[in-house]
Amino acid sequence: MDALDHTIQVSWRHRVLFTEDLFDPSNLVLRETLQNGEAGKTHKTLVVVDDSLASSQPSLVSRISAYFNTHQDALNLTCQPVLITGGEHSKNSWSLVSALHAAIDRQHLDRHSYLVAVGGGALLDVAGLAAATAHRGVRHVRIPTTTLSQCDSGVGVKNGINAFGKKNFIGTFTPPFAVINDFQWLRSLAPRDRRAGYSEAVKVACIRDREFFESLSRDAASLYNFDPDCMRRLIRRSAELHVAHIVESGDPFEFGTARPLDFGHWAAHKLEQLSRFRLRHGEAVAIGIALDVIYSRRMGHLDSCEAERVLQLLETFGFELYAPELILTDRRKQLRVIQGLQEFREHLGGRLTITLIRSIGSGFETHEMKSPVIRDAILELQARQVGFSSTKLAVGA
Repeated sequence: MDALDHTIQVSWRHRVLFTEDLFDPSNLVLRETLQNGEAGKTHKTLVVVDDSLASSQPSLVSRISAYFNTHQDALNLTCQPVLITGGEHSKNSWSLVSALHAAIDRQHLDRHSYLVAVGGGALLDVAGLAAATAHRGVRHVRIPTTTLSQCDSGVGVKNGINAFGKKNFIGTFTPPFAVINDFQWLRSLAPRDRRAGYSEAVKVACIRDREFFESLSRDAASLYNFDPDCMRRLIRRSAELHVAHIVESGDPFEFGTARPLDFGHWAAHKLEQLSRFRLRHGEAVAIGIALDVIYSRRMGHLDSCEAERVLQLLETFGFELYAPELILTDRRKQLRVIQGLQEFREHLGGRLTITLIRSIGSGFETHEMKSPVIRDAILELQARQVGFSSTKLAVGA
């Protein structure tokens, strides 16, 4: 056999910046990021904004335009910011990706131009996929505006949309040119969206950092009331842990079969679909974590007290740990949520690998999940929810 066999090594820079009031003209973070140390040179920039965010902040589009006008010696905004639909439903077809491709073409962006996306995780996924596939890669800058996207999805290297009833079936691994977390966005979020990202912080604390879990527990009451300083600490540490895993794991593009950062996600992804996205991602992740924590305990991996601490923290944050979609069955009377294991296996590369925990801060991998134990864990969550609701009712009375 005659063969040419070489290893290609590519280095990526992964930057996550933290600031306040990004579009204040006196804030130079965005200017310096897009200028990229190239004094006297400008690059075309297309800005896309989540339309619901623009509706909640009517001055946002004009503020973005004013920022670029103030810094036009260094920045080149090709047109007014473009509004596109955000939310998980925006990921259910190729149409928005195609619309962004068309906008990139109309504005004559090239591989050294920027697509800047301002919005939640779903919008960043759509924009990131468009940027990664136009010209085989336009520079993409993420400006995440939700708790969840600032502490988890927005700081990662994945882009994707849903297809064939499966979460993120179509996508790429492409690190963004930069991520800019601006804490001021959190002030305008509805309580439900402020809370949603907390579950991802609990997730990464459970599998990687016990001290972070202790910090979350100490701040639980303040986080429930959305104390700004506590939220900043949660986001900063959660983002740091997520990025550290991506950079240091040795498998940033997931060529292997393990995805430790998806602890609790095999059920969460399926629950989102079964609920037709009534459940936010973070809410579904909270349920998925609870399910896997109880499973870990029932399998003898996790101490009962440790398991209860995780469940109580999620409840203190305001999450419900049960959803009726957990007990939906198919025509064969099989729980539909368990189908999520098969979809997870396919997504991972053929071998089922699920992360569970042995103690808070210590995750491990298993290649088998026992359906009867999953069913028992679901029934326990159902009973817990009934008891929890009854307790709240009694307190209210």
